[in-house]
Amino acid sequence: MSDVTTIDLYEVTMAMSYLREGMTGPATFSLFVRDLPPERGFLVAAGLESALDYLGDFHVGPEDVAAFAAALHRPQKDLEPLLGLAFAGQVRAVPEGRIVLAGEPLLEVTAPLPQAQLAETYVLNQLSHQTAIASKAARCVLAAAGHPVVDFSLRRSHGPQAGFQAARLGAMAGFAGTSNVAAATALGIPAVGTMAHSYVEAFATEEEAFRAFARCHPGPVTLLVDTYDTEEGVRVAARVLRDLDRGPGSAIRLDSGDLGALAARARSLLDDAGLPDVRIIASGGLDEYVVDDLVRSGAPIDTYAVGTRVGVSSDAPYLDSAYKMVEYDGRPVMKLSSAKVTAPGAKQVFRRTAYADVIRLADEPSPGDGSPMLEPVMRGGQRTGSRPTLDECRERLAADLAGLPPAARRTRAPVAPRATTSERLGTLSRDVRRRIDERTPAPPVPALSEHAASGSHRSGPR
Repeated sequence: MSDVTTIDLYEVTMAMSYLREGMTGPATFSLFVRDLPPERGFLVAAGLESALDYLGDFHVGPEDVAAFAAALHRPQKDLEPLLGLAFAGQVRAVPEGRIVLAGEPLLEVTAPLPQAQLAETYVLNQLSHQTAIASKAARCVLAAAGHPVVDFSLRRSHGPQAGFQAARLGAMAGFAGTSNVAAATALGIPAVGTMAHSYVEAFATEEEAFRAFARCHPGPVTLLVDTYDTEEGVRVAARVLRDLDRGPGSAIRLDSGDLGALAARARSLLDDAGLPDVRIIASGGLDEYVVDDLVRSGAPIDTYAVGTRVGVSSDAPYLDSAYKMVEYDGRPVMKLSSAKVTAPGAKQVFRRTAYADVIRLADEPSPGDGSPMLEPVMRGGQRTGSRPTLDECRERLAADLAGLPPAARRTRAPVAPRATTSERLGTLSRDVRRRIDERTPAPPVPALSEHAASGSHRSGPR
């Protein structure tokens, strides 16, 4: 059984019906985020690479058919039309690391209708989750104002795969390292880590723990100082580091309490001990809001280790994302549901100065003062180019952040730029809406009762 079965069941039931009805014409689906979460001035496009890996490997095999049949409680022969189905379509997408706004397509899939439909669940899952995490990570880097940020999220992320993705997305956003050894090894990024409180508790005294740790790890070390009394822990750490001549490159870590006040006191103690080169690392429930407060307060913290709140994007753990059909067999289509209206037709987004983006139909010419965001990334079910490196994604994001309006970069109460739509797209939307309205019968008017027709009614018992 392959990743093909990582799918919502209704995708399978629809694909079966399409095949039965001979509906295999080309369909275009657009993936976008309707509205940004509160306290977000931008999103960072992410998840494309794992989505392309899935589409490139998409092939319905016998075990997949058996799984579908079991889920539907139907004979396998009923599902055999799906056997051998592979993705052979094209994909245009915003490259990972680019900043996107509400309503802008992150990705558009064009393929025979059953294929494009079956792609929905996995592709939407990957782009929605990873875009949320990448956006949170980028906000942490902005809040840190040049101080290094490292990823400590693995232990409470939503599974090992999510933890790996968080480490990668943090590195793309500019994090200096991760505690996740597997991610650090696979991605070629620094692995970082110190010790836990359990290590200190295992020894009779803090000093024994610190000296034992230093004996085991030659060179600079980081000592966790708040297992018991934080100020005393700093004094003990200073004494051990000075005795062992381990000051330069070494650090202490604060993991609880009033981090700003404790950092100020620790800095004073370290300086008084002749250890101005010993850095201070802060951890423990940090995200961009806490980091922003600490940086603005002038806390003498050198490195911020962010964990759970960033790895799960705790304040905005999901996106209002959608994967909607916008064209089938040459016919533009749209959804008219209340508060969920979609725009018809394949599209292109043009990035303009100060993020005055404009969304146009894909076949419209450039407005002249903007650059296209969506690029061809897959044709005939195969990638059109090589996989971008992490450095390339990081450089894209850094460049986009540099041009983002200051109001959108703010940690609190950001103001997100809004994309506009072209005149042609607006006209097409009105035309398609009118055609839908013309072929949709008006709801019947309820017949009036005899009493209502005569104007007589009772307001209550007489």
